[in-house]
Amino acid sequence: MTMATSQAALQVLSGSSPGHSLFDHCFKILSSGLPVESVNYRKKRGSGFAPLHYRLGMIGRYPFHSINGFSRGKAIVKRLVPMRCNCQWTENIRDETATEGRSVSLPINGLDNDKGDFALNGNLDAANSILGTVENSCSKSVEEEAWNLLRESIVYYCSNPIGTIAANDPTNSSTLNYDHVFIRDFIPSGIAFLLKGEYDIVRNFILYTLQLQSWEKTMDCHSPGQGLMPASFKVRTVPLEGDDSATEDVLDPDFGEAAIGRVAPVDSGLWWIILLRAYGKCSGDLSVQERVDVQTGIKMILRLCLTDGFDMFPTLLVTDGSCMIDRRMGIHGHPLEIQALFYSALLCAREMFAPEEGSADLLRALNNRLVALSFHIREYYWIDLKKLNVIYRYSTEEYSYDAVNKFNIYPDQIPPWLVEFMPNRGGYLIGNLQPAHMDFRFFSLGNLWSIVSSLATQDQSHAILDLIEAKWGVLVAEMPFKICYPALEGQEWRIITGSDPKNTPWSYHNGGSWPTLLWQLTVACIKMNRPELAEKAVELTERRISRDKWPEYYDTKRGRFIGKQARLFQTWSIAGYLVAKLLLANPGAAKTLVNEEDSELVNAFSMISANPRRKRGLKKQSFII
Repeated sequence: MTMATSQAALQVLSGSSPGHSLFDHCFKILSSGLPVESVNYRKKRGSGFAPLHYRLGMIGRYPFHSINGFSRGKAIVKRLVPMRCNCQWTENIRDETATEGRSVSLPINGLDNDKGDFALNGNLDAANSILGTVENSCSKSVEEEAWNLLRESIVYYCSNPIGTIAANDPTNSSTLNYDHVFIRDFIPSGIAFLLKGEYDIVRNFILYTLQLQSWEKTMDCHSPGQGLMPASFKVRTVPLEGDDSATEDVLDPDFGEAAIGRVAPVDSGLWWIILLRAYGKCSGDLSVQERVDVQTGIKMILRLCLTDGFDMFPTLLVTDGSCMIDRRMGIHGHPLEIQALFYSALLCAREMFAPEEGSADLLRALNNRLVALSFHIREYYWIDLKKLNVIYRYSTEEYSYDAVNKFNIYPDQIPPWLVEFMPNRGGYLIGNLQPAHMDFRFFSLGNLWSIVSSLATQDQSHAILDLIEAKWGVLVAEMPFKICYPALEGQEWRIITGSDPKNTPWSYHNGGSWPTLLWQLTVACIKMNRPELAEKAVELTERRISRDKWPEYYDTKRGRFIGKQARLFQTWSIAGYLVAKLLLANPGAAKTLVNEEDSELVNAFSMISANPRRKRGLKKQSFII
């Protein structure tokens, strides 16, 4: 392709002279030969070198080139000039309808492509070639920027990388706990490092967080349950006892006693087990999961979750705010997200268990729970058009072991929005189930991880993706992915959220769009051999997220606005995008995160489905008088 042809193509696409075209600007950048890789700046630590500690402050947040150096304390850092591609061609050329799966035709020289009235003397091929070049370059620059930001967020403990902070927003002076390392937030960061072949930070994270298990901290004189993992921790530098001139690093965990709402995390330990398995599969290093202290940590988490209580259901009973949705949102009871993670963690733990006599009872309880939990979720949480018609005609106040409406659900609970939302083809797992209550909201993480963990059947998994595809305009729209649908509004919002000013309708956890969910969507799509859905979502993300400075979440029904209280440079937004890109480039790597259902579970589930009610009878008992 000649330079003249290229410029002609740019002129055609922009509708203006080459000197004023965004494409011409991008073409000049691409043709200039400027390097796109950033300079890795480092700070000396002892006798070695390591990436700059986050507490020094982030100097550069985009791909950069060093110009000249200056000193700051004892560290020599570079003065950096941001360099990023400001190309916005996707929004200027592609119409919104492209996100809905329809092709978009561009008017050329006043002629409509749909009518076949164009003839550009060969320049159209040149234009398409440049479009592909610019698109690939923009995608690459976004990915490189993301890697730089992710590495800038790394936290060190005794000179070892131990995790990533939640967010590194220079525009917000109120850090709250966003400078902590959150277990759930680090999961996409850890997976990104594993897929990149950087295993040390994940290994350190697993072992150091294990030391924080069952911490002695209390809230109002009450200690957390044995086996509980913290929600987050912070590396603090404190004076060495007896020597004020020296300092030491300490890990300061938070089990919820300092968090907003004071709610302990149920999901931290479950995510920890899932990441531990992923580490072993990616690195091939099984010595970590075979360690005595790690095996003990797994068992402590399982005993905490498998402890018998007053609850009659095989699902975990938890309070509001105990998972990703960490504020009051009416998810107390048996939220789907926790059940999907619980099921996945049970499968992962069973796979990693070291055989020993003391584990026999725990392993038996684990297997029994897997069967009961899978039956319960698949049978009672599933809803599609057919099941909705059954609920619509439920009889209530049924007293018998053979009752159809086992949980006494009143048909009037079916919300009007669901009638319009439910497609003819597709379905999903509802958000919660309790006596006389079904939460019909669609919760994304729970449904996606039910696919990944095989908690949902093959047919149900495909149906969930069918629903996502059918309702793309509301669940994805302009930024993946809606955390739940629909949002609570009006009097319902005031009562259920307590008039939470952060969880206003279509914001934050109340129907906001969270880019970090992109990686769970990608794993689910790859597992079901439907990667085109994830590719479409990644393409949407790349159009805005870098320009918007990697926000925590987006507001409005279509995700058009940056969240009103969203932190910028949110680490798990960055990591979620990177994991999605890495998995789409190497789909086989998704096997390290997926749980395949084994034949024993399938057979056991089939037997229960055939006869779900066990015969009951009075047992003969002897009484001591």
